[in-house]
Amino acid sequence: MPISVTRDRPTVFVRREAFERVGLERHAIDARFNLTDEEFMVEGGLIAIGPLPSDDMLSDLVIQLETIGLRYFDDFFELSGNWPEWIGVFVTSA
Repeated sequence: MPISVTRDRPTVFVRREAFERVGLERHAIDARFNLTDEEFMVEGGLIAIGPLPSDDMLSDLVIQLETIGLRYFDDFFELSGNWPEWIGVFVTSA
């Protein structure tokens, strides 16, 4: 089932295989960024982290993911949430 993306705050999408390959754990992400259950979703081969509470957290999360060996675009991608409110965006893994 596709994940609905919030238009006014960023969300990071991580390939589930990549997340597991580097040994990431949900509790570590939740603790570092103080996320709620609604801000960490798993659907098929895709993990959605967000919408993040602030734009500042986006750069911190990207740096953390790259530091542990994930590659932007190949392993994860961010949607800034910068589109008009009359557009709805849903994401699913291919």
